[in-house]
Formats: sequence, structure tokens, C-alpha cells
Amino acid sequence: MLKTMPPVGFGLWKIPREDTAATVVEAIRAGYRHFDSAADYGNEIETGHGIAQAISEGLVTREELWITSKLWNTFHAPEHVEEACQKSLSDLGLEQFDLYLIHFPIALQYVPIETRYPPEWVHEPASNSGMKLAKVPLYKTWGAMEQLVETGLTRKIGVCNYNTGLIHDLMTYARIQPAMLQVEAHPFLTQEKLIRCANGYGIPVTAFSPLAAQSYFELDMAKRDESVLGSAPVMVAAQAHGKTEAQVMLRWAVQRGTAVIPKTTKPERMRENLAIDDFELSLAEMAAISSLNQNRRFNDPGDFAEAAFGTFHPIYD
Repeated sequence: MLKTMPPVGFGLWKIPREDTAATVVEAIRAGYRHFDSAADYGNEIETGHGIAQAISEGLVTREELWITSKLWNTFHAPEHVEEACQKSLSDLGLEQFDLYLIHFPIALQYVPIETRYPPEWVHEPASNSGMKLAKVPLYKTWGAMEQLVETGLTRKIGVCNYNTGLIHDLMTYARIQPAMLQVEAHPFLTQEKLIRCANGYGIPVTAFSPLAAQSYFELDMAKRDESVLGSAPVMVAAQAHGKTEAQVMLRWAVQRGTAVIPKTTKPERMRENLAIDDFELSLAEMAAISSLNQNRRFNDPGDFAEAAFGTFHPIYD
């Protein structure tokens, strides 16, 4: 198994099921070895087919891959954590995860796998019931996550979408050190205090949506004029280094110490997103890009949950 997670991974969110297997194979051909999956993405079976095909064709071995998945909100109760992990492993055709994360610090009422999978956010879609919260404290969920490590179902565990308060709290009861914090981070949401807090505890950070608004146009969660691509500091750096603006944004993220998981189905973009190791941004360029920060969060349950699922449930102030 890979001992360390490659800093540039491949995100599987929003890839259509019918395209997923071929996309995974193409990504492996392009050089990706780190794949970021989740039960909620609804394409883990197809992701598994792509991994199996790439292995059967001799493109890669399982030991050369880093596979991450995530515990969905409806499986937070300790008695359901292993069930959820086993389901994702089965769908992906794997025996063990490299990393398994709590997807959101939100506990929802349990939905049996045979009833609906992935369960998504709404408890009973047919009756427009909205989100149904469950009284499961995060320390109990983390304890069950630790058992996954002890039974060998995953090598490492971590969290997504935690704020500084939850990180401080987690570190008071965690027997097994969280191996990763995954959060939205990009030049419009630099998350400097949160990243510094996590790093202070020895927790590395993965930035999802590293290209900012680009991930959210199709979901109507961002406006076209909110794109970081085209911002002066990004464009100036791209021209100075002979790189694309997307490459500059990914380089900025990796150079500040975070991993990134960009998503694309286009082979040329796959290769482009990996080609960020042959240049370095200057301190002035890094500072100029960081100065774009607006604390603009695109993936915020405090916004989308009420609009889409009829329940106001913020997790960020």
C-alpha cells in the first residue's frame, strides 16, 4: 500500500454513473493514484469497475492506489458505521480503505440500505419530509470509526467539513489520531485559521473544490462572475509561468501544504491538473492569490439544505 497520500488526487463527485468506470481508467492512465470517493456520490460500484479494469489491464496494482471514501450522515450511530464501510468496500470491490472519513458533522436518522441507497439528505423523499436529525454525538461516531481501524477495514480515519471548534473537541477524545481534515478551500475561501489549527494538531488537510466556483455552476450554487479563473493575480502568475490558471490555483493549494482533489472527465484536463510540479509560485504570487480571499463558501449546508431539503441546518457561523 502507498504509505502517503499523493497530493493531487482525483475527485469522483458529480461524475455520472455511466461515465465513471471509463473516467477512472482514463485517470489511472493519466497518472492518478489517489481517488476520492463517497457513498453519497452514488457511483462507487462503477468506480470499482474502473479500478478492477485498470488492475486487470496491468495499468496499476491495488498497492499503488490510495482510495478514500466517506461515512454518510445516516450511518453515524455506532451500530451502523461498520455496515456503511462494508457497503462501500463491497461496491468498490476492495478489502480495505486507505482512508475513511466522516463526510459531514451532521447525524441524520438511519435509512436501511435495502430501503434506499445512497440515502441522500431527505428522510422520506416521497412525502417531502425534509432532513430528520438523529441524536448521535460525534464522539460516539468517532469511536466506531476507530474500531474500523482496529478491525482492518481502513488504514486511517479522518473528518470532513469540521470547523475549529469541532477539531479542538475531537482531539480531546480521539484515541486514534485523525489522519486527514477535508474541507472546501480555494483562493476565495483560504481557511487559514482552520488549516493552521489542524496542522497544529498534526492533521494534514485536503482541499475540495480547489477551483472554487467551477464545481458549482451546474448546481446553481455559484454565479459565473464568481469564478476565480480570470482574477488578476491568477492570470499574471499563469502568464509568468506558462501555465493555465487552473494549474496556478492547484499549485497555490499544494504549495501552501494542502492536498487537492480536482474533478474532470476530460483526458486533457486530467493530465493538465497533474502537471503542477515543474514550477513554483513566488512568495509575492502566493500572497497575491491568497489576498483574493472573500470567505466565500460555495458548499454550505446552511444555504443548500434549506433550499433543497426543507431544513435549515448550518454548521458554519
